[in-house]
Amino acid sequence: MSLSLPTLSTARLRLRPHRPDDFDACAALWADPRVTQHIQGRPQTREEVWARLLRYAGHWAWLGFGYWAVEEGGRTIGELGFADFKRALEPSLDGAPEPGWALSPAVWGQGYATEALTAALAWADANLAAGRSQARLSRDRAHDLQRRSDVGVPAAEGTVAPSAADGHSYCESL
Repeated sequence: MSLSLPTLSTARLRLRPHRPDDFDACAALWADPRVTQHIQGRPQTREEVWARLLRYAGHWAWLGFGYWAVEEGGRTIGELGFADFKRALEPSLDGAPEPGWALSPAVWGQGYATEALTAALAWADANLAAGRSQARLSRDRAHDLQRRSDVGVPAAEGTVAPSAADGHSYCESL
């Protein structure tokens, strides 16, 4: 089966569908404890990363949205996109596409996540029927909270609720 998947471009970045040759870069990204600290709490194995990439492809095939590889200057620096992982969370994400991102620590602090997320949210607004997405952010990651503001979502528009699962996260409608 062949799908025509979107590629997005920004001033500095290209968001494109993952390819099998992204595996090593993705495995290195997800093996870094700095990347996984607030996401899963531990680095991922190569097997887990392979399953992650296959899950991304399945999102595009079944749901019409998924994750992109994020490139800067021809090198893969991370990934960003939307998912519905059917996770048992409180409060529930209720089937809304959940934006997420992970970038290499080598590029943190350069505005790449905000730039890529802005493009992805614009794509979602134009292409997804859901009309909203929900993000699960860690309260102790001030830069994620700022990023929400940077992409034009004032705090007043968010539905903020403490998470019973970890006590440190909340869900916010975007």
